[in-house]
Amino acid sequence: MTEDVLAGDGIWSDESDWEIDDFDPEAEAGEELAMPTLAVVGRPNVGKSTLVNRILGRREAVVEDIPGVTRDRVSYEANWAGRRFWVQDTGGWEPDAKGLQQSVARQAELAMSTADAILLVVDAVVGATATDEAAVKRLRRSKIPVILVANKVDDARAEAEAASLWSLGLGEPRMVSAAHGRGTGDLLDDVLAVLPETPREGATGTGPRRVALVGKPNVGKSSLLNKLAGDERSVVHDVAGTTVDPVDSLVELGGKIWKFVDTAGLRRKVAHASGTEFYASLRTKAALEASEVAIMLIDASQPLTEQDLRVISLVADSGRALVLAFNKWDLVDEDRRLTLEKEVDRDLVRVPWAQRVNISAHTGRAVQKLVPAMEGALESWDKRISTGRLNTWLKEVVAATPPPMRGGRLPRVLFATQASTRPPTFVLFTTGFLEAGYRRFLERRLREEFGFDGSPVRISVRVREKRERKK
Repeated sequence: MTEDVLAGDGIWSDESDWEIDDFDPEAEAGEELAMPTLAVVGRPNVGKSTLVNRILGRREAVVEDIPGVTRDRVSYEANWAGRRFWVQDTGGWEPDAKGLQQSVARQAELAMSTADAILLVVDAVVGATATDEAAVKRLRRSKIPVILVANKVDDARAEAEAASLWSLGLGEPRMVSAAHGRGTGDLLDDVLAVLPETPREGATGTGPRRVALVGKPNVGKSSLLNKLAGDERSVVHDVAGTTVDPVDSLVELGGKIWKFVDTAGLRRKVAHASGTEFYASLRTKAALEASEVAIMLIDASQPLTEQDLRVISLVADSGRALVLAFNKWDLVDEDRRLTLEKEVDRDLVRVPWAQRVNISAHTGRAVQKLVPAMEGALESWDKRISTGRLNTWLKEVVAATPPPMRGGRLPRVLFATQASTRPPTFVLFTTGFLEAGYRRFLERRLREEFGFDGSPVRISVRVREKRERKK
């Protein structure tokens, strides 16, 4: 496509150089994701996240002096010497972990089995431990390339101490200081030498699905997280606003590991907040942006409030999948149920596609129904419709119900394609502007045909206007 084709924002002036067949979003998406994965593994507190940040050249992974900060697998896109690949930060691996740490170790093991190359990070100051030896034994059973990294080698004296790591049997230890950057460039050169161009078959770079618990203060977000986790993960109190920082928790539900983020309740607009409430609002928005699906908790025993609608709008604008959880259902009587249905029909017109579940975080009523609701919403969020199937459907719909006339002319819908997922985004190429009402009609019919329950759908219109012929 030449630059002079696009004359303005969404206005097509000439299609002579525009070949529709050249645009294949599915192929482009596949090319975007088909990158090999480098997993960074090791026991707790050896500097894995610091090394990940050094590889990325930016501070992405959370780093603290205490062990166990990283819990799940988190993938970041890296670029070295023109090669792009995924870097996967993992939680500390221990062979005999129990409880939550066992789930963390399981995620690290999954990273070991699905990566295309592995960096085993060892603390050169401490030397090889029994946990390091167990990790080596575990990695030797796989056929994946493994590079031994001796971290915290800050000077020549530490290099002499790190030489003892030859005993692990993984060859020469690459001596680096992730905190200061010493030796990391040579390490990345070695990584590119063993990292394949494309991911091996069956390898995946995905971690636990990320779920944000949102809602106004004191609606029961922390109570729900504790009920799902089966223990006290979040502090719960009758005073509204107990939770200030987002609380991350790995919870196993339905045979899968989920990453839940318990966020602070949003009282008012960020511009009107102050102090800790202001920063809590910012962190809540950041947690929502980092999530894939949001569970919006609503107090079913009370009328819907402006705060509820504001948070729902925040989720809808973020483009995340959405599940509406009406909490405190044990306090709802028959009259309140009838009133609530009217409130939903009147106030939640913006998100009629959202999944609905009636629960009680206090008693545990129906909380297990959240899992299929989240899975269904995420499936819709990830769904892609082939271009051929989409245009066959669109042709039938437009033939049965043409768009309304505009300026005495009937707009024609030439072509449609799904530009992206997460959320599903569709682009319509037309000869004229489509009214908002007709776009809503197309979205409604699109949902009837293909589903998309629990996920927002975005429709963009590109208008191609004919260029006036020169006399």
